[in-house]
Amino acid sequence: MAILPIDSGRYGTKEMLIIFSEQKKVDYQLEIEGAAAISQSEIGMISKSVGKEIFKIAVSGKISAKRIKQLEVKSDHDTAALVESLSEKCSKNARPWIHYGLTSNDLVDTSNSMQMRDALQIIEPKVAKMASILAKKAIKYEKIPAVGRTHGQHASIISFGLKFANWAAEMAKHVERIEEIKKRILICKTLGVVGTGSLMGAKSLEVQKRVAKRLKLFPAEVTTQVIPRERYAEYVFELALIGATLEKIAIEIRNLQRTEIAEVAEQFKKGQMGSSAVPVKRNPIKSERVSSLSKLVRSQVAVSFENIPLWHERDLSNSANERFVIPTVSILVDEMLETMTRIVSNLMVNEKRIVDNLYITKGQIFAEFVLEALIKKGIPRFVAYKDVQRVAFEANDKGMQYIDAIKKDKAFSSKLTDKEIDSIFSPEKHLGASSAIIKNVEKSVQNTIRKFI
Repeated sequence: MAILPIDSGRYGTKEMLIIFSEQKKVDYQLEIEGAAAISQSEIGMISKSVGKEIFKIAVSGKISAKRIKQLEVKSDHDTAALVESLSEKCSKNARPWIHYGLTSNDLVDTSNSMQMRDALQIIEPKVAKMASILAKKAIKYEKIPAVGRTHGQHASIISFGLKFANWAAEMAKHVERIEEIKKRILICKTLGVVGTGSLMGAKSLEVQKRVAKRLKLFPAEVTTQVIPRERYAEYVFELALIGATLEKIAIEIRNLQRTEIAEVAEQFKKGQMGSSAVPVKRNPIKSERVSSLSKLVRSQVAVSFENIPLWHERDLSNSANERFVIPTVSILVDEMLETMTRIVSNLMVNEKRIVDNLYITKGQIFAEFVLEALIKKGIPRFVAYKDVQRVAFEANDKGMQYIDAIKKDKAFSSKLTDKEIDSIFSPEKHLGASSAIIKNVEKSVQNTIRKFI
């Protein structure tokens, strides 16, 4: 049965935790038994009365995980115990046809698909909501010039909103990816012991098609005893990818909240304590939590890939760890989405500090545009580059404003007037296509997530 590897009192929403509870796993597998029986009865494989009886009892909610555990003590086989518990509730006439043509992994794998189906129904709207929030933030801050950093160094000027636009676009891409992978990962398999549909014969594909439709899954094209584990690996990888994007946002927030930068901060509620020893600290603990959980989610990718190569038509080397892997990634990514949504929604942005930080280098962030001005005056790029660099380094050593150093150097004053130089050192002029990019992203995001709005 399902094993919850996570402290359910701390991580995961109630809705997600239910999906991976022991009783819910039992309910999923009983639903498969009922769907198989009713589908078999529809095409004359078993009688309609038997099919209806098995289906009715299977979905009645009267079979408990507790009873199955009691039976499992004797059989040491969880699926056998589930079938026996269902048999206890059915008439003698129906009992021979319970689990007919099926094998354990028809229940295990198809119920895994049902768990992933329901997990994605929770996760996907939250990804869409995250994309929408970020797109709105991008619009809000599109006209604010900010430091663009590469290698941890001031590089050039960007729109502060462009940070959010980048994140919004990637979250929207995750919505697209989720939609695309559903047909590959939400697989129904009822083809028996080695994937031939042996007991049901030629009718096995029709049964599987009908079961899949009832369960809102996709019928398997071909399997061994198990659904190919490439499908599970893709699910785990996509959730890990979402987690990595959330961590990317978290790391930027953590960096921008550093005392030396202080452009943003997580919301700090009244009465909150940042440190047990230092009263003035306001730590980005929620973003740090997202970073921490993302590492755990990513670690599951390697495990899911190890599960792909199995012996012959199957072995059990994947089985035990999958009881941890699938719940772990689902519960944690749901938790990370909840956390990051709260962080971004309540993010404190210090617009004054964003502008102030542009001038920390005493104007050297405008070097790209000084270089451009010289090139437009006909100076060869590498000649201009060396002059721009030389004066910048000299100004830095002397603690001078870059604009003053340029005006005093003949390499610049002979080509550019003071008025032309002054016009370069205006950050609002150097946002490039930022506004157009942000508006395009906002439109694209809205188109992608419109069914969730």
